[in-house]
Amino acid sequence: MTLPSEPAAPPAAPELVVLSHLRWTYVWQRPQHLISRLARERRTWFVEEPAATDVKTPTLVWEEHGPITRVWLEVPGSEAHVDFTDPRASGYGPLLRKLMGDAAPAVTWIYTPMALDLADGFEGSVLVYDVMDDLASFKDAPPALVLRQRQALRKADLVFTGGRSLHRGVVEHRPADTHLFASGVEPEHYAPALEREPGPHPVAGYVGVLDERIDFDLLHDLAGYLPDWEVRLVGPVAKVNPGLLPRAANITYVGPKRYEELPMEMAQFDVALMPFAINAATRSISPTKTLEYLAAGLPVVSTRVPDVVSDYSELVDLQDDGAGFAAACRRVHEHCRHERADRARPALDWQHWDSIAERMADLMETAASRRTSAGRTSAGRKETA
Repeated sequence: MTLPSEPAAPPAAPELVVLSHLRWTYVWQRPQHLISRLARERRTWFVEEPAATDVKTPTLVWEEHGPITRVWLEVPGSEAHVDFTDPRASGYGPLLRKLMGDAAPAVTWIYTPMALDLADGFEGSVLVYDVMDDLASFKDAPPALVLRQRQALRKADLVFTGGRSLHRGVVEHRPADTHLFASGVEPEHYAPALEREPGPHPVAGYVGVLDERIDFDLLHDLAGYLPDWEVRLVGPVAKVNPGLLPRAANITYVGPKRYEELPMEMAQFDVALMPFAINAATRSISPTKTLEYLAAGLPVVSTRVPDVVSDYSELVDLQDDGAGFAAACRRVHEHCRHERADRARPALDWQHWDSIAERMADLMETAASRRTSAGRTSAGRKETA
């Protein structure tokens, strides 16, 4: 559906608008987990970055995904990436407000500070900034991102952070009321992976995006040290040249899988891998897959990502290179999945996405009440004057 060329009825006005650099239909991760839960109680729109297509003029498009309306602006061009500040997206705000019928949402939630100008258009809305990544450290990050990050932290009514390292970086700029909510998990979703029959050979597997955060040299070396194993990589390739990916007879690239398919993919693993490079892009990550692997009962071998070291060193085997990963894989793959899942149970229960979303919703309600009270006080002062 599009505006303004099609006369189709607009979707119901939102109570919650989420402005995201990630697509709703991309890998199912933190935004999808949280927003799908919050949408159970709030009419929700998920507004994405513009997309360059063969349209002649900027065109607003939307589609329904259960309780969530997915919205994006198509602009002329062929670029792989267009952010919210692109000049071609200057009409995004007016088109959105027209689609909404000029009804401001109660809460505006941003995942990228590049959406701050768009968020500013929803006056009276509680502004939530969920800092899930240190976007300024990513490859090809716009130079303006650091400045906009600080502006977003200053303007937001409520700030969440997606990991311990991220929290340390954000709290320097927002010390009083930044809330740490590390990545969560749905243990019941991964329970089917606890039951499996051994395959013809052991499998060391990774599930996730294959991008600049992955140490591909480590994977190449690991395959060499484990010639009798399969190294299976499940997920899309992004922001790296596919021609530079390691190739070997025992390395398999499965491609992306839907969230619903992940338990069955993990059921084929003997060991789960987190082969992250130690670089600027991984300095502040809190990988969602840590808890997902543990919920599947898998032994996990990881490089020393700071948040993994601080939060999961008792549950994860930490190694530095291909040789260390190979030795750890051979050592742990016979361990009992059920026993490992029991050891991880306290972390899995506390970090359930349901619990995280409930705690966030309570904070949003408090922020909304505070804003309403402040508005009444301000109005009272004007009347007195």
